[in-house]
Amino acid sequence: MMNSESENLTGRIATAADFAQLAEMNRQLIRDEGHRNAMSALELEHRMKNWLAGEYQAAIFLLDEATVGYALYKHEQEWTYLRQFFIVPAKRRQGLGSAALNWLIQNHWRSSCRIRLDVLTGNAGAIQFWKSAGFQDYCITMELAMLPSFGQNEQ
Repeated sequence: MMNSESENLTGRIATAADFAQLAEMNRQLIRDEGHRNAMSALELEHRMKNWLAGEYQAAIFLLDEATVGYALYKHEQEWTYLRQFFIVPAKRRQGLGSAALNWLIQNHWRSSCRIRLDVLTGNAGAIQFWKSAGFQDYCITMELAMLPSFGQNEQ
């Protein structure tokens, strides 16, 4: 869904001045998607600094100069990996996520053959969004939670 707001969305590459804001949006993303990550805001900021000093880039999405979201990604040999994608809750379901994705594709992902991302299985809204954007299931990552006594003989 495109509306006048989504048509006015712009983006820019994040800088060191954005670390705290990126960490706060990452904290909101963790909460919204039901992720188990328990890192503090300071830990998230430190992690973001390390990622952006390495292989990752972050894009900040703006609407009328106000930040409305971000994406964290890195270019791999065969695809671009989108690690984090976030639109502020008050601006969701207004076409801004699609506009942000289009901005990334037009401005930073043109040479990518594929885009890959991970979505938690319990995050139905994100699954619906990504499928509506044309993404398809590729694999399922499974895990076994190892309890302290798992696999040990009980006496």
